[in-house]
Amino acid sequence: MKKLILTFSIFMGIGFAANAQTPTPTPVSVKEAPEHTTASPASPNSNQGSFSIDAEGKLVPTNAPVIEFVEETFDFGELPEGPQATHEFKFKNTGTEPLIISNVKASCGCTTPNWPKEPVAPGAESVITATYNTQGRVGPFTKSITITSNASSPTSRVNIKGTVVKVKNESSPNTKSESIIKE
Repeated sequence: MKKLILTFSIFMGIGFAANAQTPTPTPVSVKEAPEHTTASPASPNSNQGSFSIDAEGKLVPTNAPVIEFVEETFDFGELPEGPQATHEFKFKNTGTEPLIISNVKASCGCTTPNWPKEPVAPGAESVITATYNTQGRVGPFTKSITITSNASSPTSRVNIKGTVVKVKNESSPNTKSESIIKE
């Protein structure tokens, strides 16, 4: 019994000694950076460029391309079921470097995006086309298209929405043909 108490005491002592040697973290106060801080490269010959901190606290290049869309959401309204509906989202590179769109992805397989594969020069305009397949999709829809690029905000999103309505079948035998007779 004495050996058990002695062994227990030794283990407790080792545990307390190990715990006492663990340093306690000291709280550090962090000053908030100004909303738009600019950091210059270490030397004039450096390839690093200038950066700034955006409103979300992210580091962004100051000379990066900027993608600005004329509209970010397009409403088709009511569409008949069957044909495809297409819309062109016009945008402009308002940055100082060429804009390179690396990927454009739709939120589902019913929407097909098409985008410029070549760089868009500063000040130039281009389009991203979204084509929605209405076949078998009666009812309201909202789809997003995500654009990945080298812009200061590397991910952008545009949306299409509308309502697909079922087209009446006019070839059924119970449908009366209407005609306008002018006298």
